[in-house]
Amino acid sequence: MQTASYVDINKFMGDWHVLANIPTFPERGAINPIERYALNKDGTVDTTFSFISPKNGTEKVLKATGFVQADASNAVWGMQFIWPIKADYRVVYLDPEYQTTIIGREKRDYLWIMSRDPNLPRETLEMLVDMAVRLGYDRGSIQFPERREGFLATG
Repeated sequence: MQTASYVDINKFMGDWHVLANIPTFPERGAINPIERYALNKDGTVDTTFSFISPKNGTEKVLKATGFVQADASNAVWGMQFIWPIKADYRVVYLDPEYQTTIIGREKRDYLWIMSRDPNLPRETLEMLVDMAVRLGYDRGSIQFPERREGFLATG
């Protein structure tokens, strides 16, 4: 799977709102999902996925560690939720201003379309979904997490 040509890791850090995805089991039905990245001194990436649970309205937080592969692009990571397994995690699209991104996997089983702005214009989101479909993702599997105003996961 083709990745972004280069990811400036420092610019990539921060909050990303998940606006469309093919979710993993723990994130199904997540409300206001946010992925937060923070660079550790050892070069790993502290990853916090927070969302509001659809079952009881409470905040849920999942933690992982990203391991950026040592190549020229910084676009391929191993994401570790449980030691010693590192899941494939690829920055397959990143706009030049670091405002929108698409995260994919070689297997094309999971997908995350994210933006710095939770209120991304619909036409921009549709363009990103179209891009994911061209990468081999099934349009019918892509979901759009519920967003609730004034109800933000804090992580």
